[in-house]
Amino acid sequence: MPAGGEGALTVTVRMTVSPEPESEQAVLGLFRRYRDALNYSIRVIIANRALSLDKAHKLLYKELRERYGLSSTIAVGCYRDAIAIAKSWLRNPKRGKMPTVKSLRMWLRSEDGYRVKGDRVELIGGYRFKVIGWDRRYDNYPNREARLVFRDGEFTLYVSKRVPRPAKYAPKGVLAVDVNERQVVVGNSSVEVRIETLIERTLRYRRLAERLKGKYSSTRYNAWLRRSGIRKRVRRFYRKARNIMEDWARRTSHTIISLAKQSQLAVAREDLTGLIESLRRLPKEHKSALLALGYRRLAFWIGWQAEKNGVPLLVVDPAGTSSTCPRCGAKLVEVGHRMLRCPHCGFEADRDSIAVLNIERRALNQMGGTLTSPTAPQMTDVSPNRWGEPMNRPKGTLAL
Repeated sequence: MPAGGEGALTVTVRMTVSPEPESEQAVLGLFRRYRDALNYSIRVIIANRALSLDKAHKLLYKELRERYGLSSTIAVGCYRDAIAIAKSWLRNPKRGKMPTVKSLRMWLRSEDGYRVKGDRVELIGGYRFKVIGWDRRYDNYPNREARLVFRDGEFTLYVSKRVPRPAKYAPKGVLAVDVNERQVVVGNSSVEVRIETLIERTLRYRRLAERLKGKYSSTRYNAWLRRSGIRKRVRRFYRKARNIMEDWARRTSHTIISLAKQSQLAVAREDLTGLIESLRRLPKEHKSALLALGYRRLAFWIGWQAEKNGVPLLVVDPAGTSSTCPRCGAKLVEVGHRMLRCPHCGFEADRDSIAVLNIERRALNQMGGTLTSPTAPQMTDVSPNRWGEPMNRPKGTLAL
């Protein structure tokens, strides 16, 4: 997961690995002991407020070695992991029950917890893994800390490094982002690009999962469910839907930030933190689609890519961006499917293009800049364009 401090960012690469067949059960046994030791360490650290390495070492090191059979290196990694979890929980003002780790994963220290040799990963204790999927960026990762995770029958090694946080450049303008159920519209008064969402594909997998849940929800199917693996299939469908949108959000955020960076523009998006409340009033199908889209997920990855690339990011008030005239500020009226016209000045455009212009204008106001008012002929009959095709606007285009 991307993170960072004041002057640095933590970036991660991923490797798919597979243990040697004869050692797989031993590795899983180590994972289970580590999980039990980690949950025990979390309880001890919180109860004693032992949030420093020195205090945690005195309280836990010997017991982790003797009671849970962890090596010295893995024991140190275990209570370091527990300290991080405990600190996060204690800082949360709305914390609930004491945190409990259920997944099988292990924190590996960079110095002596593991090493990569050729296409093999060697863990402390002599456990060996073959690298199946390799991220070549690993070659440039010094001082690597890692997490080895077992999920859905696969082992994955996540290797992290800290990099300097780049300085943000002075933007020459704004690239606005308007997020809708079917499209993400990116642009400004000079260019517009529309990126299709994968919401239909995502909803298809969610419907498959819900259909199975509805069909086999009766108690008479309980024993049969355990034998047939229907539960696993339901979880797999939900996971597939989630992964589709996660991958889409990462790729889309990278595209948006790349477009902004190459033209030295700031990125502006709407503040949609209160969206969940307004969704309660929508029809079920529409609400399900918007929830599956995950505005917060896309906002997170846009923010991360902006931090990593030094792109200024602005968040603006979303009120009225799709219904207010960007030229004179009057209330627009609908004149066709997603087409709006200003009764005061005659400005006419697609509602998504209108939202982009209003977001751009509000962002420029935050920056203290100005924007020439769009004219009605400039925006009339705006139609969605294919990826990479500039809109027919007179002020040039953004290179794609």
